[in-house]
Amino acid sequence: MPKRKPTRLPAFDYSSAGAYFVTICTSDRKQILSEIAPTDVTAIPKATNSAVGEGLAPPEYTVKLKPCGKVAQEQLRLLETRFASVTIEDYIIMPDHIHAIILLHEQAGGASPSPTLDGVLCAFKSLTSRICKREFGIEKIFQRSYADHIVRNREDYETRRKYIYENPLRWYYKHLHTEE
Repeated sequence: MPKRKPTRLPAFDYSSAGAYFVTICTSDRKQILSEIAPTDVTAIPKATNSAVGEGLAPPEYTVKLKPCGKVAQEQLRLLETRFASVTIEDYIIMPDHIHAIILLHEQAGGASPSPTLDGVLCAFKSLTSRICKREFGIEKIFQRSYADHIVRNREDYETRRKYIYENPLRWYYKHLHTEE
């Protein structure tokens, strides 16, 4: 069998405080999390399906969550409750993947160590998968592992945030032109 290439930076402490841009894909890129639809500009809600959008113009396309996408959103939001040193800063739940900026904070005192990024994402994927299997009979929700990028500075953060925010528009046009 081919040997898998490591996806993490060697010798980097993934429990260290900082911002991480992550991408989690569904198994076989199945479009089970959401669908992208044009926005009805006359009825733009105050809250969107993601935490992205404060201070930005309304998107031209919105994300409509499917049942597994709703479970994923709930579990993503609950990470902040499960892990005191975790903040989900921005995210978007696309049809076959999730992008998120996750902040890990310094944990003050206590006997338990700060969670690693991997531990946080494993908890998210495990809980989401368990609920979707029980509620909807879907055996495998996510691909193994995830892609990550360590956010280096404010400019890098804003670039990642913009990428998340504009992802539905890119998705819509990519699929509009490839399905013909």
